[in-house]
Amino acid sequence: MATTRVIDTTTPSSDEPLLFEAQKKIYPQKVHGTFRRIKWIVLVVTLGIYYLLPFVRWDRGPDAPNQAVLIDFVTKRFYFFGVEIWPQEFYYITGLLILAALILFLMNAVAGRVWCGYLCPQTVWTDLFLAVERLTEGDRRDRIKRDNGPLTLDTILRRTAKHTLWLIIAWWTGGAWVLYFADAPTLVWQLATFTAPAMAYVWIGILTFTTYTLAGHMREQVCLYMCPWPRIQAALTDEEALNVTYRYDRGEPRGSVKRNAALRAKGEAAGDCIDCYQCVNVCPTGVDIRHGSQLGCIQCGLCIDACDAVMEKIGRPTRLIAYDTDRNVRARTEGKPTHVRLIRWRTLAYVAIIAVVGGAMLYTLLTRSTAGINVLHDRNPVFVRLSDGSVRNAYTLRVINKNRDARTFELTVMRPDGTPLPGAQLSAIGDEDAADGRVALTIGPDQTREVRAFVTIHDEPRGTAPDNADIVFRIRDESGTSGASARDHFFGR
Repeated sequence: MATTRVIDTTTPSSDEPLLFEAQKKIYPQKVHGTFRRIKWIVLVVTLGIYYLLPFVRWDRGPDAPNQAVLIDFVTKRFYFFGVEIWPQEFYYITGLLILAALILFLMNAVAGRVWCGYLCPQTVWTDLFLAVERLTEGDRRDRIKRDNGPLTLDTILRRTAKHTLWLIIAWWTGGAWVLYFADAPTLVWQLATFTAPAMAYVWIGILTFTTYTLAGHMREQVCLYMCPWPRIQAALTDEEALNVTYRYDRGEPRGSVKRNAALRAKGEAAGDCIDCYQCVNVCPTGVDIRHGSQLGCIQCGLCIDACDAVMEKIGRPTRLIAYDTDRNVRARTEGKPTHVRLIRWRTLAYVAIIAVVGGAMLYTLLTRSTAGINVLHDRNPVFVRLSDGSVRNAYTLRVINKNRDARTFELTVMRPDGTPLPGAQLSAIGDEDAADGRVALTIGPDQTREVRAFVTIHDEPRGTAPDNADIVFRIRDESGTSGASARDHFFGR
C-alpha cells in the first residue's frame, strides 16, 4: 500500500534544502581613507545633479519650456539643454543606451565592478542611508548592541529619527524624479498646495516606497539576488582587469602581530595579515575579500582603506588589499615582474566601438534637418484611372516643422535620381498648386501637419498606361537651407 509523505514547510528539517538563504543583517563599520573620500565625492556630485538639475533653466525662446532637462509628455518632446528630441528621433535614446552598455563593458575591462562600487544608484543611496543610520544609531558596535539589547526609550527615539530621515530622503527622491516631467518650480508649488495631478502623487509614493525599501532594508540583497550585472560581469572579466584583491602571496600565512614578528625574527615565513577582520567589518555586503573574488564584492575599495589603516598601525607596508590583477598575483608568487596593462585589445575594441557609435550619433545630431516628411500610400485602391485616361495615386503626407517659427515648404515630386517625373502633376487638398507643379505647404511653429496629396500622370500616347515607378516627395523651406525627402511608389497598372 502506497504511503504519503507529509512535509511541514513551516519548520524545515536539517536535511531538507532551503530554497533561499535568510538575510543576515550586516553592520558596516565607518572607515576613512582614499576610496571612502572618492565615494563621498561621487555621492555628493551624483545626488546633487539628480536633485538640482530639474531647477536649472535654459532659454529656448518664447512659448518654449525653459527647463534645461525635461521629458514633456504633452508636446511629446525630450529637452536636454540645447538638444530637442522628437518622437521620430527615438533612435538617439537607443544610441545612448548602446553607449551606456559599451561604457559599462569598458569600465569592467579596466577595473571590474567599479560601476557597482561607486556609481550604481543602489550603492549611492545605500551609502546615504548608512550615513543616516550611523548618525542616529552610532557606529557598528553601537548598532549591534542596540539590536541585541533590550528595547529602551533611547533606542526607540533613535530608530524613529532614522526612519523619519530615511522617509524624507526617499520622498524627495521620488519628488525629484517627477520634476523631470513637468516645470519643476510650478510642480513643487502644486505639490505643496495639493493641486498637483494625481499621477504625480502616485509616482512619488511608488518611488518613495521603493527607495526606502531597497536602500534602507534590502541593501546588499539587491546586489546579490536582484541585479543581473554581477553574473554578466563574471563572464566579461579577464585576468588583466583590476579588481579589489587580497594579495595572499604577501598576506599568508596569517597570524597575530607578535607571532608573525617572532617568525620573522627566526627567518621563517610570516604573512602580513593579522586576522583582524577589519576588511570584513567595513564591507557593505559582508564579503571576506581574503576568500578571493566573490559575487557579493562590489569593488568599492573600503576594505583597502581599512586594511591600510591597520598596516600603518603595525608598521607594515600598505596595500595588502589593493586593486590588482590575477596575473600580477600569480607573477609575484612565481617571482616574476608585475605590470598593469590598461591598454590591450579588449579595451581598444571597446573604445573604438564607443567612438564609432558616439561619432555617428554626434554627426547625425549636428547635421539633422529641422524639417521632416513621412509618406503613406493609399492601399485601396492603389491607383485610380480618370475619365481622360490618366492615372492618379493618393498619398497621406505628414510634414514636420521643428522650428519655433512658422514656415512655408515647397513640396515637389520627382524620380529618385532627382530628375522630373514625366507627365506628373502634383496637387494637395487645401493648398494652392503652383503652375510648375509645385505645392506650397504652411506649417505652424513646432508642429506637424497631415496633408492629402495626389500625383497624376497623363498617359502619352493616349490609351497607354504609365509604368510603375519609384518616386520621391521632397520639401524645402523658403530659404532653401532646410528640407527633407521620403521615398514611395507610383502604381500605373
